[in-house]
Parts: sequence; C-alpha cells; structure tokens
Amino acid sequence: MSDSVARNTALTLSSERTAATSSGYVMLLLMLLAIAAGVFAASLMQDDPALGGIVMTIAVLVFMFILCGFYMQQPNQATAITLFGSYKGTDRNTGLRWLLPWLGRKKVSLRANNMISERLKVNDQRGNPIEIAAQVVWRVTDTAQALFDIDDYKAFVIVQIEAAVRTIGARYPYDDFEHQEVTLRGNHDQVSGELRQELIARLVVAGITVDECGFTHLAYAQEIAGAMLRRQQAQAVVAARRTLVEGAVGMVEMALEMLSEKNVVELDDERRAAMVSNLMVVLCGERDTQPVVNTGTLYQ
Repeated sequence: MSDSVARNTALTLSSERTAATSSGYVMLLLMLLAIAAGVFAASLMQDDPALGGIVMTIAVLVFMFILCGFYMQQPNQATAITLFGSYKGTDRNTGLRWLLPWLGRKKVSLRANNMISERLKVNDQRGNPIEIAAQVVWRVTDTAQALFDIDDYKAFVIVQIEAAVRTIGARYPYDDFEHQEVTLRGNHDQVSGELRQELIARLVVAGITVDECGFTHLAYAQEIAGAMLRRQQAQAVVAARRTLVEGAVGMVEMALEMLSEKNVVELDDERRAAMVSNLMVVLCGERDTQPVVNTGTLYQ
C-alpha cells in the first residue's frame, strides 16, 4: 500500500530529447513549386476546366499544408514539440524550421537571465536580524523539465532564490572581528559559492542551472544597526589598542636589552621601572609628547 502511494505522489521527471523536425528552406522550395503548380492550373483551366480545377485544389491544399508548418527560431532558443499533450522532443536548431501542422510547439528561451532578489530580513547564526539580497544568473538547460515538471518555472526560480538566500543567511554570522569564523561579510567568495550550490540543488528539478550568484546587499537591520555600529567601533578600538600595546612592549623590551648588552648605562630596578613607564607613555600616548632635558645628574 505504501509503495503504491509513493508511486502516486512522486513527481514524474521528464527528460529532454531531440525532436524530428525539418529544414524550412526545403519546404519553402516545395511551397514555391506548389505556387507554380497553381499558376499552371489556372492556365490549364481554359482548356480543361475539370483537370485544371483538380490541380488547383491540390496546389492550394499543398500550399496551405506547408505554410502552416513554418516557424522561426533564433539563437539560444528551443521549441518543445507535443502531439495531443504527449512530449515528442525539442528542436534547438536555428533559422527557418518546418514541422507537421498538427504538432504543438512552445518556444523556450535558453538565454541567461539576470535576477536580483528583494531585500530579505533574516536572522544570522547568532540571531541578529540582517537585510540581505542576492543577484543570480540562471538559464534553462532542460526544456522538458522546465515546461512539464514545473507549473511556472520563472516563478519557481524566484521562490527558490528567496529560500536559498534565507538558508545561507542563517548558516553564518554577519561578522567576526576575531577572524575565527566564516562570516557573510568577510568570506564573500566562499559564501557565494555555497549559495550557488544551494540554488543548483534546488533548481535541478526544473531543468535550470545557475552560472553566477552573489550578494548585492548585506547589512544589519535598521532596528539594531546603530547598536551594532557602536559595538563594531568598540571592538575595533580594543583591537587597535591591543596591537599598539603589544608593539610598545616589544620596543621597550628591545631597548632595555640593547642598553644592557652594550653597557650604555646601568639602571637599578627603580630607574628601570621609571624608564619603562616613560617609554610606554611615549609609545602608547595619542598625543605628541614634550621632551624634558635633564641637565643635572642621573638621579636628579
């Protein structure tokens, strides 16, 4: 029972195949011959009206039959052929083409489509609301799947782009000043690659592939933008201070080591501490320091 239900609910996947069509230029030549036969029949009707009428009728029928089968196809276009609802194949040849008049035809564009999604509000991995939008370049690769497996493949693409953007946006945090995590803002190429793979997996059922994608808008939502900006500024100041202090400590250590190695001056612990304090003030201060020249002894 469950197997039969599964078979009834499963989607019947279509697959594109080549249709049996003809060159329109050959049929155009036959149509010109039919016109010539009609002209001949018109002149024949003066001598033999019965025979001329038969030839004229046949010429007109052939002309109308051939005329109804013509269609034009531009580069990067395809035409799906059906017979009373049954798929018979797809014609990808360009130029003037001809098909039996009772066969149905529906054109599908194979050209690349560029789409920019709407700005979506998504919660990132840390729960912060962010605004995100993506640009996607997609095209049809299987006309049978696009036409017969999906009701409206263009609307399907729009919905799947929105779903994929929400999935990727919630997978990573917006930013990380410690550079220990993959983030939406700091790892654009990697995140865009994952978005493309997510879209390809979602659109394969519609016979559509994605050539390129990336984020066109990425920012914190308005309700927390101000607070997150202050947080980013504070984290940036702390990181800059840490780098500055680490560099100053290294320079002070190097100065004391060189003074000791070259025996320039012998400093006791108190004078060493005073020197370290003065050097740290000079190196870490935000304003220019004013030097004071000691004209007395070393300890005055």
